[in-house]
Amino acid sequence: MTHQELRLSVGASPAQRTVAVLSGVFVATLGMAFVALPLLAGGLLRRLTGPGDAFASYEEARDLPPGMLPPGLREPTGGADQSSSVPVVGLCGLPFVLLGVYLVLRVLRTAAWLDGSRVRVRGAFRTRSVDLATARIDADGVPLRGDDAPVDGQRLRSAVVAVDRSGAPRVVIPLRGMGLNTLPPSELRALADAITAGRPADGRDDAAHAVADRLNRLAAHPR
Repeated sequence: MTHQELRLSVGASPAQRTVAVLSGVFVATLGMAFVALPLLAGGLLRRLTGPGDAFASYEEARDLPPGMLPPGLREPTGGADQSSSVPVVGLCGLPFVLLGVYLVLRVLRTAAWLDGSRVRVRGAFRTRSVDLATARIDADGVPLRGDDAPVDGQRLRSAVVAVDRSGAPRVVIPLRGMGLNTLPPSELRALADAITAGRPADGRDDAAHAVADRLNRLAAHPR
């Protein structure tokens, strides 16, 4: 097991990053346009649908019956102006803005590092870390494509799930490389060594050793 920090080859390939960033910017732009358009059109809509203001203030129109006052000078009533709901409709575009920002951050920030037995995985908004030598390693995961042709009788997984025994949130370590089906063999072996470092060969750590064995098999038979 190496004690030098190793950056794992997780994340999207340059081409995938370009497509994801362009898609995220496009979605966010549509959302911002949906938010801004009602705000810009609200004033125009009031001009088109409402009567013009004939008086500058209520003082100039105090002798007129309330029913003859312009809308801006009347006392508030229970019926709300329909145009006042126009900006509210624009709020429906906010989820698209947030989705676009998330897509961009997810593809640009996703990364993982292995330092000894401790792994750090950075997502769109936060970074999680766990000591693989002491964490509970989940043998279950999302199947890789092509599970119909397992290696040495073992089904391959697309991620290693590590859960700190202190109850911290789980850490998901992707096993796909940048534009590759799996991480490079050297990185798979480094993960396997980190998982088995200092672990007893029996007992409650059987699942961890099984996952490390699968990683070594995958490194020996890269796809």
